[in-house]
Amino acid sequence: MTRDEPFETDRTTTANDHPDQAISLSQALLEPRIVIENTLPVLDGGLFAAKAVVGERVEVSSKVYTDGHDSLAVMLNWRQAHSRRWHCVPMTFLGNDLWQAWLPVTEQGGHLFSIEAWIDPFATFCHDLEKKFNAGVPVLLELQEALLLLDHNIQRSQGLLREQLLGLRLALPTQTPEEQVERLLHADTALLMREADHRTFLSRSPEYPLDVERQQALFASWYELFPRSVTDSPERHGTFNDVHERLPMIRDMGFDVLYFPPIHPIGKRHRKGRNNALQAAPDDPGSPYAIGSEEGGHEAIHPQLGSREDFRRLVAAAQEHGLEIALDFAIQCSQDHPWLKEHPGWFSWRPDGSIRYAENPPKKYQDIVNVDFYAAEAVPSLWLALRDVVLGWVKEGVKMFRVDNPHTKPLPFWHWLIANIRSQYPEVIFLAEAFTKPAMMARLGKVGYSQSYTYFTWRNTKQELREYFEELNQPPWRYCYRPNFFVNTPDINPFFLHESGRAGFLIRAALATMGSGLWGMYSGFELCESTPIPGKEEYMDSEKYEIRPRDFSQPGNIIAEIAQLNRIRRQNPALQTHLGVAFYHAWNDNILYFGKRTAERDNFILIAISLDPHNAQEANFELPLWELGLDDNADTRGEDLMTGHRWTWHGKTQWMRIEPWHLPFGIWRIEKAQ
Repeated sequence: MTRDEPFETDRTTTANDHPDQAISLSQALLEPRIVIENTLPVLDGGLFAAKAVVGERVEVSSKVYTDGHDSLAVMLNWRQAHSRRWHCVPMTFLGNDLWQAWLPVTEQGGHLFSIEAWIDPFATFCHDLEKKFNAGVPVLLELQEALLLLDHNIQRSQGLLREQLLGLRLALPTQTPEEQVERLLHADTALLMREADHRTFLSRSPEYPLDVERQQALFASWYELFPRSVTDSPERHGTFNDVHERLPMIRDMGFDVLYFPPIHPIGKRHRKGRNNALQAAPDDPGSPYAIGSEEGGHEAIHPQLGSREDFRRLVAAAQEHGLEIALDFAIQCSQDHPWLKEHPGWFSWRPDGSIRYAENPPKKYQDIVNVDFYAAEAVPSLWLALRDVVLGWVKEGVKMFRVDNPHTKPLPFWHWLIANIRSQYPEVIFLAEAFTKPAMMARLGKVGYSQSYTYFTWRNTKQELREYFEELNQPPWRYCYRPNFFVNTPDINPFFLHESGRAGFLIRAALATMGSGLWGMYSGFELCESTPIPGKEEYMDSEKYEIRPRDFSQPGNIIAEIAQLNRIRRQNPALQTHLGVAFYHAWNDNILYFGKRTAERDNFILIAISLDPHNAQEANFELPLWELGLDDNADTRGEDLMTGHRWTWHGKTQWMRIEPWHLPFGIWRIEKAQ
């Protein structure tokens, strides 16, 4: 159903608006008789938009009830934010005052939805009529009441609807009581009466926002590399043209996003040397996060990487390989950034006239200075300049941005910038590199970030992983936060990987690819690189400070396994989101055993991952036959998605053995036996 007229939200004054005043009779008479509450998906009472992606069916639910025993009609209404046309679908009663409907979204951009409910006299009549008729109670008086209800609706109707109701009114008296009851209880009659109903005691909820993005906001595989390291020698700076040679292998591993750290000119003053040394050697390339030199700032390209035309060719070549280029948006400047001379009022200066560089005690980043978003000269010019930087790269074909440390910048800035960019380019996706307190991480999602880095890196035990996966599936997280499970980053070399060997890397890859629709890895993970600075989650000889060529054919790599994991994700819709996870019994604390399934259960994946990279682990475990509507002794068919092996399971309780020197995990598709 659709309608073109504006859909106005009722606003009724209640005593709660004036807690110090007694409610008046006139106010009480205006209060809604029908209660609509606990509506989902709603964030902070509708202050922020819940998230969805194109092609998704969004589950909308609400508690709706009233006094007495009258039947209710409940309708879900929705429209695109730029349109005046509302679409309507009846909600289904699930019991205990809970109503549900599915909102299909087919276009990107903002949407609004609302719920309305009214007392349905004809539904109430039919409920009583059916009960009495089935109990053998005479219903002649009820059949007369039906004629009166029809007369009322005929008077309120016009056109074809009036003709159909009039035909029903004339036909009923010519039929037997049994035929009349059958006709009145028919679904077609209910539909006609609902269309003519004047909606007694109509109540409406507020309009709630929904932000619909493209599918890659929920399902994507990210691969991070430093273009300058795509070279055959640490003495030769890699270029965009060199990256062309890596595209086929990255594509064949199953990645669809190729992400670069900052590609801008790097400052020379206070440039960092190898392993974060405070003094750089003459040939040290510096950290790409020290953005800006005499060659330009955030809008410019490091001259050793190539020209702007080289970059455009790379974007086009990546697209031909099914890859999308993502760039780092790092709002920080080297002390050589042009803005320091052009806009000194955008920065913080110390009493001695020196500039305040970035600090995170005990760490010091002398090569980086931060802007001051609320300096007198920065509002609004700095905000607009940063917006224009993003727009400039969008116009170059970049539609994905990984944002460095967004939690250290003002939330109002992100709220404005992301909305401004996406109002022009709704396909743009922002990934928050935020490792901070949960409330801030959730808030970044609420103000517009499409996805975020997570605590996944530091969840290792069975209990920790289960609790975290389940938390991300619960409100409000499921409505505002899409987790991107990066297994490593240039900044984070997880302790788990230091001594776990090849099996440890496979364990983390399986957890990431199966746990979320979004995952990512930093180049070198496929080679099981893990040499740390002793006692720290940092890489020795970090690529942030030097050029690091690699031999991607070296023995012991896990390239084939990563490719198969990504292939499994693409072939199974249940794995294309972090939602739909359920944990089942496996009686071994070293084996994490869970399922991912679609709402219809037409794609059901079981995953068992040993968390021990050194020893074989065994466990009895349960097949979730109840979720397939099967009894405990039923047969099911299983398929190992890593090897292609197929078999039949008999009954609910099974046994597994996982040997990390082969594969430290199992991924099985389960279905009913025919």
